[in-house]
Parts: sequence; C-alpha cells; structure tokens
Amino acid sequence: MACRGACCCSSAGRLNADNARFLLLAVLIVLYMLCGAAVFSAIELPTEREAKERWEERLENFTRRHNLTRAELQHFLREYEEANVAGIRVDDIRPRWDFTGAFYFVGTVVSTIGFGMTTPATVGGKIFLIFYGLIGCAGTILFFNLFLERLITVIAYVMKSCHERQLRRKGVLPHNGRRGSGNSEVDSLAGWKPSVYYVMLILCVASLIISCCASAMYTPIEGWSYFDSLYFCFVAFSTIGFGDLVSSQNVRYESQGLYRFGNFVFILMGVCCIYSLFNVISIVIKQSINWILKKLACKCCHRCQRRLFRSRRNVVMPGNVRSRRNISIETDGVNESDTDGRRLSGEMISMKDFLASNKVSLAIMQKQLSETANGYPRQMSSNSKQNGFSGGVGALAIMNNRLAETSVDR
Repeated sequence: MACRGACCCSSAGRLNADNARFLLLAVLIVLYMLCGAAVFSAIELPTEREAKERWEERLENFTRRHNLTRAELQHFLREYEEANVAGIRVDDIRPRWDFTGAFYFVGTVVSTIGFGMTTPATVGGKIFLIFYGLIGCAGTILFFNLFLERLITVIAYVMKSCHERQLRRKGVLPHNGRRGSGNSEVDSLAGWKPSVYYVMLILCVASLIISCCASAMYTPIEGWSYFDSLYFCFVAFSTIGFGDLVSSQNVRYESQGLYRFGNFVFILMGVCCIYSLFNVISIVIKQSINWILKKLACKCCHRCQRRLFRSRRNVVMPGNVRSRRNISIETDGVNESDTDGRRLSGEMISMKDFLASNKVSLAIMQKQLSETANGYPRQMSSNSKQNGFSGGVGALAIMNNRLAETSVDR
C-alpha cells in the first residue's frame, strides 16, 4: 500500500506532484526575493545614507539660520506631508480631480498600475473604489487575456498563409486563391499554433519597440532622461507603478491633447504586451519546474513501480483474468511479456489508470479517431506538440485553452 501511494500514476501521486510543484515554486520565489533584496540593499543603501546625512545637515542649518526649534520645523514638514497626500505640490500641477485627472486615475486603477500620486481622501471615495476596482480590474485582466488570444490567432494565420504561399509556388495549391476541399489540413488554423518561445520572442520585440517609441516621446515633453523614460515605461507597463515618475501631470503641454492621447495609447499597448509576456514567461517557468521535478522523481518512481509489479506477479486468485500486457510508466507504449502478472477482478486497471500509465489523453484519442474516420488526420509540427500551451487555471485558462486549440470558424 505504501508503494502504491508513492507511484506517480495514482491519484495520490499526482496530488503529491502538484504539491511538490507548488512548494518548489514557493521556495524559488522566496530565494529570488532574498537575492533581489540583497542586491538592491547593496546598491541603494549607501545612497540613502548619504541623502539622509545631507538632509540632516540642511535641517540643522535651516533651524539655526531662522531661529526655529527642531520640533517646530518637523511639525511644519508633517503638515506639508499631509497636504502632499491630498495632491498639493510645490510646483504648479494640474488639478487631480477634474474630469481628465479622474479619468487618468481610474485608468491606473483598472489597469492595476496604481501610481499612488492620486488617491481618494473621502470615505465615500474609498468605499466606491473598492467595488469599482473589483469589477474594473477583473474586466481589464480578461481583456488582456483576450488580447493574447487574438495575438496567437494572428500568428497562426500568418504562419498558415506563408505555408500556403510556399505550396502555391511549388504548384501544390492552385494560384486562384480558392480553397480546396473542406477536409484539407490547410483549411484550419488548429495545426498552426506557434511555439511558446516564438510567442515570447514576438512579445519581447513588441514591448521593446513600444517602450523605445514611448521613451522618445516622454524625453522631450516631460524633461526626463531617455533612461528614466525607459524606466518609467517598464514600471508603468508592468503595472508595478511606483509613482516616482508619472507622465502627463503638468498643467500645460505643447500639443497637450495629442500628447495625452499618445500617452494613453502607449500605456494601453505597453500594458497589453508586458502582461501577455508575463503570462507566456509563467508557462516557461512552469515547464522548467516540471522538468526539475521529473528529473528528481523519475528514478524513485521507476524503482517503486518495479517493486509493485514484482510483488503482484505471482498472485493467483479465483476469478483472475490473465493479462497479456504489462502497463509501465517507464515507456510510452505497451510491452508484452511472458512473466506478466495477474490481477484480481477487483483490481482490474481502470481506463483512467490505463490512460495515465500510457500518457495518453482520452480527448486526443477521440479526436484522432474522428479525424481518421473523416479521412483527414491533422498534422502537427514538433513545435506545436511541445510548446506547452495547454491546460491552465484562473486568469491563464483562457490564454492556455486558446493556445491549445487555435482555430477559426469557416
């Protein structure tokens, strides 16, 4: 019974594998955070200490010059901090809560950027924000996932079109552009889903192009350096939203309407690309974790299964059914052996265990049988079989399902 529970072909084994994957990911994230904290602390702490020393020196000089006590000056500075939270700045900036300012604020809310330079100060505004953000953030996340779904469809269509063009040049397809039989493999996008790495490369290039173009706009208009503009683009597009740099906050700009429209478009496109890129990278991370767990557990599981089948090999009971095949996780096929074990009638392998043991999906079997019966089995490239675009739960489900079956209605 202990060996049976340890085998990864059983339900308990699969549950343990999911738990192991979750724990490994949690450990890796914690280690990643610890390493990041050490690096940022080493880089930023000396600068913070220098700034604090300069501020203390200026504060001391100011109190001595104007004959103020340290407590009076600190009280005044605390009052200014409270005014700063309400939107009051030393420099002249546009009103925070006029219609355009409020529209910019709700954009940062539903996109989950949350710069923090504008926050509701009233109880009614805070209560409304809770319900408004709940629906708005969920809808925007759905929009981002549907954006990735459309991107995958476009890539599949381009790949299919290029393949058809090559076939026409070779004379395999007619040049009149009319489609042949509806059962033809080229009449469907289902076999043209791109590789996860191909999609990741496209999103990286698109994000880089959008960031560079946006930075070229922010640098002269906002007065930032080009590097600071790139930094703002990543912080904004990734929805981190520190708020140290925020675009479109001055009262007046040259070509103000055009600039604010361009700012909106760049932020929208950038968030869509970076969010989709995060989703694709998460799939690559999941594949890496599965590979690590497979390497760690493969040898142990194989030894457990060998002991399991050896322990049942000579069991003889009334009503037994002689099995002519031995199901093994070690191979993807079914091996015949003269020393196959016997099973009790109550221990007949179930279809679920059979499919799990042979790494075969019932849905794939049914699809293959159906396509074979109709005479047009779908051809899948090696990249599409191994790209990992399948399954998924939560916010990734829509994207994963689309990547698993990229098709269009005819």
